[in-house]
Amino acid sequence: MKYRLISTIVILLISSGGFIMAQDLSGVLDSSVNYTNGAGEAPNHSFGLEEYANLRLRVRTGDRATLYTAFNLIAISGNYLESAAILAGMNQSPFFASTPIIYGQNYAAGLELERLYFRINGELFDTEAGLRRMAFGYGQVWGSSDFLNPRNPLALNARPRGVLGADFSFYPTDSLKLMPFIAAPKNPFASDGGGFIPGLSLDKHWDRASLQALYAYETPSGEASSGIHRFGLSVKADLELGLVVDALYTLNPGSAEGIEGLSGGAGFDYTLLGGDLYVLAEYLFNGSSSASAPAYGGNWLNHHYLYGSALYRFNDYCYVSLATVFCFDDLSFSPFVSFDYEAFQGFSLNLTARLPLDQKTLNGGKAGELGPMPPRPDGSDGEAGARFIVSAGARLRF
Repeated sequence: MKYRLISTIVILLISSGGFIMAQDLSGVLDSSVNYTNGAGEAPNHSFGLEEYANLRLRVRTGDRATLYTAFNLIAISGNYLESAAILAGMNQSPFFASTPIIYGQNYAAGLELERLYFRINGELFDTEAGLRRMAFGYGQVWGSSDFLNPRNPLALNARPRGVLGADFSFYPTDSLKLMPFIAAPKNPFASDGGGFIPGLSLDKHWDRASLQALYAYETPSGEASSGIHRFGLSVKADLELGLVVDALYTLNPGSAEGIEGLSGGAGFDYTLLGGDLYVLAEYLFNGSSSASAPAYGGNWLNHHYLYGSALYRFNDYCYVSLATVFCFDDLSFSPFVSFDYEAFQGFSLNLTARLPLDQKTLNGGKAGELGPMPPRPDGSDGEAGARFIVSAGARLRF
């Protein structure tokens, strides 16, 4: 514990020096409180407090080079800490899976290096390299093509984890971009050349439409003795509706499974009532061996999902949003409502409530993936969950 404390203090001191020298500092500070009505072995009533900050630094070097870095800092207690411990055991916690932890008398705290990369703007090409997000596809919700940064529509505001890699962007014309890229293996201890992901994406833009084609190859490692091929296609069009199609096919030649390698989504968004009402809907087909399934780092167990939301803006400072994620396979769904009020510039108050529902909740039938006690990724019954979740907080942007 002493060494963890020392290492964290050293990082903080280095970070403080960066604050002084940085030419651009921005970020967010979130303070929130949570109440959860538990299901199964979870407590009937639990509470938690969280203090979270994302600090972003940008330092320009001359006219062409820029250094970017970002840190996540968090202090939590109560049910936030209990949830983090569970997720850490599943390697899904952004803070507590592998980062130093400090335990105080009534909290646990952690610090994570989230981004650390440079960008060079050249005459013939641009390049970025380091720990960063490498985003692909135009999908707003499921992000099938975004296989390096899996998304979860139950937490759309979460910042995707970074990956260690590099890309080179070439622009043969103003509307065409070619981008070779490479990402490090998911297993950071891989030193035998296995699991690296080189690839190439092509982006073509028109006045009211854009297309991206993607190919990535993951070098052989573990059970994937022949490597893994990924083929992606994403299209968006700004017509009367905003339309999007986003698909990625994952092929493991050693265990090819046909349609089960496909993760594909399609949807639309539309603004009406003079811009006050914004609606969004997006469908996902999730193959069992696709990028959005647990076998390849995704989150979803079943095949067919639908996300729908409606956001109504009362004025420039206040809005309410209603949304739900629905699974057609087991008829489970998770509606949630969010309210946001900007008290003054850079400071807002928010309230979010979510109600997991399934057949077992409504009529005593089968437990569902989006219900209070979702099954585990291996299909076995879950032991703990939540019947109702509400969070209230304040956000400071700077």
